[in-house]
Amino acid sequence: MGASSTDELLKSNSSQKERYSKHVHDNVHGNIYLDPVFWLCNSLTLKSFRGKLRDLKQLGLSHLVYPGAVHSRFEHSLGVYWLAGTAVQTLKDYQGLELDIDDIDIQTVKLAGLLHDVGHGPFSHMFEREFLPRVLSGSNCDHMQFSVPKTLLGTLVEIILDAMTHEDMSLKMIDYIVDQHYIDIDSGRLNRVKSAKEKQFLYDIVANGRNGIDVDKLMETMRVMGDEICYRAKDYLTVYKLFSARADLHRTVYTHAKVKAIELMLVDALLEANEHLGISSSIQQPAEFWKLDDTIINAILADPRPELKKARDIILRVRRRQLYQFCNEYSVPKAKQEHFKGITAQDIVCSQDYCSDVKFLIDKEERISHLLPTFCQDMIVRVYAKEPHLVEAVSDAFENFQMKTYGEKTQVHSTPEKKKRRR
Repeated sequence: MGASSTDELLKSNSSQKERYSKHVHDNVHGNIYLDPVFWLCNSLTLKSFRGKLRDLKQLGLSHLVYPGAVHSRFEHSLGVYWLAGTAVQTLKDYQGLELDIDDIDIQTVKLAGLLHDVGHGPFSHMFEREFLPRVLSGSNCDHMQFSVPKTLLGTLVEIILDAMTHEDMSLKMIDYIVDQHYIDIDSGRLNRVKSAKEKQFLYDIVANGRNGIDVDKLMETMRVMGDEICYRAKDYLTVYKLFSARADLHRTVYTHAKVKAIELMLVDALLEANEHLGISSSIQQPAEFWKLDDTIINAILADPRPELKKARDIILRVRRRQLYQFCNEYSVPKAKQEHFKGITAQDIVCSQDYCSDVKFLIDKEERISHLLPTFCQDMIVRVYAKEPHLVEAVSDAFENFQMKTYGEKTQVHSTPEKKKRRR
């Protein structure tokens, strides 16, 4: 097969690239210069790409608690494109001959940075981590995310969920873009972008699954050893601060109690609307998944069908700030995490002699925590009540559950007396 127009552009000299380059101004990185490879797609493809990512908030629903957190995945992807290119160029400058890094490698990494998030569903990770597990498990009841019974059906559901990360969807969306718009790109080149059969370190620049360090950190001092990106030993404090800051952002912003309450409510709204709008079925149809973004909420509100009334009411509650009430939380002790059992709302309410309408959430984030670099995971259990008058009952049941399970109350906060008094 002869060289495609894509390959010709990738191999073109710097003056040719500069001639066809365009640039956009980014508030963080300044001017970002877009190589000709960015414009390989025709105008329809480019508009679709922009539309998809501009209607996906980078931080999910955090902007409903922190009004300034409104940047989109489009802005984020442009930044990753630029930083990924800078990172791989740094490696080429210092180890280019040793690692056999060529211009096509550089453009491949930059393109990966540009397209790495096209597989995201609505509201950042909420769609894949909380909505899809509820739908695919065939249950509308409240339970720990991903805690599917170990039956044959449950096993199949888990397999599907493992294959439905936004990274996997991004690969499918890239295939869709190429096929739908007849983009002239060599199949071997495309497979190289999608699978790491050689030069593993290149695939760690955009999404490093081995150490989790982002492309914009410590770029000047990173080197490749044994096909893995490494950093100077004396930079260990900088690395530690990186993970510490990330953990702090998770606790105070991304998993803020009200942010998670809103997520729970919108998951319920999507579940109510799913049968009528076919939201979950889009994951098997790239042409439909391409259209699925944060505007799904406006679509539900604008749909007058009686079948969507429950979904509309939940969304209106969010807009009116009538949120599910946070009752309390506890951090599962480190020694008990390995054998931690999936908990349901029923487990908690059955610790009392009554039942109530409870929401339950496991917030599990892999990150450095408790100033212990050797232990990189927190597991936080939170309990919410759907209505304010249930807060006292749910809080008491939660305390009883902890005593029954651990023999002590390990909750992070004291019982919210102010909330318990609300009637």
